[in-house]
Amino acid sequence: MRNPEKAARLTSAAVAPATPVSTLAEDVRAGLLSRPRWLPPKYFYDDRGSELFEAICETPEYYPSRTEAALLAAHGREIMEYARCDHMLELGSGSSRKTRHLLDACDALSQACSYWPFDVSAQMMLDAGAALVQDYPWLDVHALIGDYTGGLSNLPLPTTGRRLIVFLGGTLGNFEPGAARGMLEQIAALMRDDDLLLLGVDRVKDSAILEAAYDDAAGTTAAFNRNVLRVLNRELGGDFPVDSYRHRAVFDRAHARIEMRLAARHAHRVTLAALDTTFDIAADEEIVTEFSHKFTPQSLDALLADAGLALDRHFEAPAGAYSLVLARRRA
Repeated sequence: MRNPEKAARLTSAAVAPATPVSTLAEDVRAGLLSRPRWLPPKYFYDDRGSELFEAICETPEYYPSRTEAALLAAHGREIMEYARCDHMLELGSGSSRKTRHLLDACDALSQACSYWPFDVSAQMMLDAGAALVQDYPWLDVHALIGDYTGGLSNLPLPTTGRRLIVFLGGTLGNFEPGAARGMLEQIAALMRDDDLLLLGVDRVKDSAILEAAYDDAAGTTAAFNRNVLRVLNRELGGDFPVDSYRHRAVFDRAHARIEMRLAARHAHRVTLAALDTTFDIAADEEIVTEFSHKFTPQSLDALLADAGLALDRHFEAPAGAYSLVLARRRA
């Protein structure tokens, strides 16, 4: 039987984009039909892609998720005690697995807050929310369903109380520098003087460590990368020879970013029936599928400042492997 008390503590609402969000067809026309060829990373995450990413997080090479989770476990109580938030909004919340460290800290502090996860996957958030209201009897979950890349100005957020905005997973690094600044500017526009941003970012480090994290020995990341071609084949009537593409992960130190690429093993022709389009891929030609920018303390501080934010607290992993920062809006 459904528990009405728990059901009342889990609500959901659709959030309309504040700006137009491009479709898969539009992105493919813009990216695959240009040179060099590229695809936005958001199309990795169909059901299979999401499962593969969860598996990537368990590989020995992929340190970011473990390192961020360890920082949240070690400093969660200090973060929540300092933030003293009444409401916590998380952008790209996914399964809310790491957020539990913050909720555990609230539990230990007897400090209740409401949780507002924001993501495109309604079912994932509702499943996660149901588990959260079960495990935290004091917690209200208000799931917001939408694409945060479509803007934040339509979020139906509470107008009273202190708010903590959470943006984890190093996701900011997937944005080009100008878009990353724009994203932070939107976050700053949401914030009042007593609100805080909790941001997780990966750090610049040895190239071998970075490249291994995005090219694990078991080939899980390679399967994840190639899966985007399966998405195009399914959604756009494509005929990419998926297994004929080689996964590559290269650290571009000049731009401080990992570049994930798919390289064609042989020349072939691709048809996308839904777009009424055919084009040729040359042998060894590459499709860029993701940028993952890495930061130094100096570049992170400059990016925050450019977006109208000021770093307040900085929590570093050993050897500066990863950063969690608390930032507030500049006066």
